Amino acid sequence: MLGKILESIYLKIFVNIIVKRASIDIYIESCSKKDVCQRDQKEFQVIKVNSDIIEYIHSFTKESPYSYISILDYSSTQGAIPTCDKSKLPTYKDLSISEYKCHNNSWTFFTSKSDLYDIEKTFEKIGVDFVFSPFSILDHFFKDKIESHIALYAIIQDSFVSLCVFEFGELRYADHLDLQHSEDTPEDMLLLESVEDDDEELDFSNDGGIDLEDVDVIDDMEVLDDFGNIEELDSLEEIDEFSENKDIEEEFYEADEVIAESDDEEFNEDYQRFYLIQSSLGHYYSDSRFKSDFIENIYIADGIGVSRDLKRYLEDEMFLNVYIRHVELSAEICELAKLELNI
Repeated sequence: MLGKILESIYLKIFVNIIVKRASIDIYIESCSKKDVCQRDQKEFQVIKVNSDIIEYIHSFTKESPYSYISILDYSSTQGAIPTCDKSKLPTYKDLSISEYKCHNNSWTFFTSKSDLYDIEKTFEKIGVDFVFSPFSILDHFFKDKIESHIALYAIIQDSFVSLCVFEFGELRYADHLDLQHSEDTPEDMLLLESVEDDDEELDFSNDGGIDLEDVDVIDDMEVLDDFGNIEELDSLEEIDEFSENKDIEEEFYEADEVIAESDDEEFNEDYQRFYLIQSSLGHYYSDSRFKSDFIENIYIADGIGVSRDLKRYLEDEMFLNVYIRHVELSAEICELAKLELNI
């Protein structure tokens, strides 16, 4: 009874953290019992937690005992597996040094224990309640599409591309691609393309994904108690549903207005994203462990504002129908935290 009374008095504070390549983005919602939320957002041009970040977060959390800190997993050694059957998990990945969770009794997502430990230590002065997987965001953001289509789905961050294939609600394949530690540089890939015949496509069998096996084990570590244990998720009220007609509307909209022209740096990075996606999809087709069907559509949750080049590469080189929707990653993990707490 006392708990209910306190909840009616105090705000619920949701602190949501996105660690980027050169900055840390923090999005905060302060919500009353009537779900009236005040929002505040600030980006800090640092790569490590400093006193300004701590002071900013504490200025909100000190107002209420009901504060929840969420972070998007930024580990390069994470992924997803198309089963929850423990006897079948080793077929796809040795998870002895990973923390993993079954999602909706359907598929499993994982991240390395050492990286979780690093996250916990990095934010120990703030505390972290939830670490959410980008694959959980994909499942949430494209829920209506996932249930009724077979397609490739991708979420784009400045340093990572997380992608998966869903077929009528069933995860078939997933990959987490690291732009900073991929085997090929944009210059290498452009050189490779320049020496090939114009009619010859890039080598589709070369897996450009990260090597997830080279992870050091930290013995006797304490891992986070709450690692994205996300149940079945409903679509955000603020986001329009993806209908069949919406696909066409969005394709024209993003072609005319959303996608910016690229400079040289963006060109190289979008080419690298294309190359990694192409290589990963080639791995999906060639690996007998995965049930593979021909992919015609890719749905992209764009968290950074990609250029026109990425869409053009995917259409011209891979013959995919490309649909891009902007995603506010910090707001997405806030919604996941609320669902986790049944709020």
